[in-house]
Amino acid sequence: MSKRTVVKMPGDGIGKTVIEEAIRVLDAIGFEAEYIHSDIGWEFWVTEGNPLPQRTLDLLEKHKLGLFGAITSKPKDQAAKELSPELQGKGHVYYSPIVGLRQHFNLDVCMRPCKTFKGNPLNFIRRTQGDGFEEPEVDVVVFRQNTEGLYGGVEWTNPPPEVRKALETHPKMANFKSTPSEDLAISTRIYTRGACQRILEEGFKYAKRFGYKSVTICEKPNVIRETSGMMREEGRKIHKNYPDIALWETNIDAQMMWMTKNPEDYGVVVSGNMFGDIVSDGFAGLVGGLGFACSANIGKDCAIFEPTHGSAPKYQALDPSIVNPIAMILSSAMMLDHIGEEDKAKRIRDAISAVVSEGKVRAYDMLKLKGGPDVLKQGAATTGQITDAIIAKL
Repeated sequence: MSKRTVVKMPGDGIGKTVIEEAIRVLDAIGFEAEYIHSDIGWEFWVTEGNPLPQRTLDLLEKHKLGLFGAITSKPKDQAAKELSPELQGKGHVYYSPIVGLRQHFNLDVCMRPCKTFKGNPLNFIRRTQGDGFEEPEVDVVVFRQNTEGLYGGVEWTNPPPEVRKALETHPKMANFKSTPSEDLAISTRIYTRGACQRILEEGFKYAKRFGYKSVTICEKPNVIRETSGMMREEGRKIHKNYPDIALWETNIDAQMMWMTKNPEDYGVVVSGNMFGDIVSDGFAGLVGGLGFACSANIGKDCAIFEPTHGSAPKYQALDPSIVNPIAMILSSAMMLDHIGEEDKAKRIRDAISAVVSEGKVRAYDMLKLKGGPDVLKQGAATTGQITDAIIAKL
């Protein structure tokens, strides 16, 4: 295959560390690519008033494929205070650059696999009768609608009069009639039928392709009747085209309880933006936590692959690094799947599985240690040693 061009977005904190480890693995597997560095993250918010510069959007517009590390994100008031003095008071408003990327390129399908690696000491276990324990094998892929819902960004503090007037046409707004506008903060939850159809269709197609027996719509239609109701309605329609796959429906609150009772029963889970974020982190916690949580943001023309962990700036300065690079490496394997290099992707996952199962090289999180430089004395491997072990298994 011809040489690929990948837009490399290290971002903040440990994102700068783990993305280089993933590229080492991609090089070792024989994936030929040119990696073009691009600017994103807190540094560019502070110095330019924009954490997602236009030059980065231009690179992605051209090359359509990106690897993303991690970003630092802070509340609105704190973000404003950290702007360079010359940018203060000029109307700059911080907005998450990864959310910005999703919306700019309509990366509406987010995939988050949560799969057990045998031998991982962080895997979920549960009691059996008597004093026994068992370790259920989790194999869940969450399909999260990535551009709408509560993350759509349509919100106000002190809503303008025309917004308030429009909202007050709804009878439920009578409960807030006596509240002054300056004391109101409003966030909308917008679903569109087309976006619901696309995320559901992608979930069912994936389930059929890879042999999953069920698709679960995880929403809250008994309370959030209109938006969750639309997702549920469209799911039932699309299910008619996939009669061999069971359609399950769960409420997000009940799902968070059931996932620790019978996680092995679930296959593909489809949710809106906020609930998909929640349920994917919940399932990730059963298979090792954020050190193993990979994801893909896929649109019709562009795709970006990232671990779901944050930037953890307190670990960036540690030398050698102690962070677990596996989530980033798994995200790069998802990129290979996306561009048709499934064999290379499988070899990477198999190598990770072998390292985890063998148990000789483990990050501090796998040893259940509190992060810090002393973990190396307690048997934890460095970030580079984990990558070395994975490459050796290749």
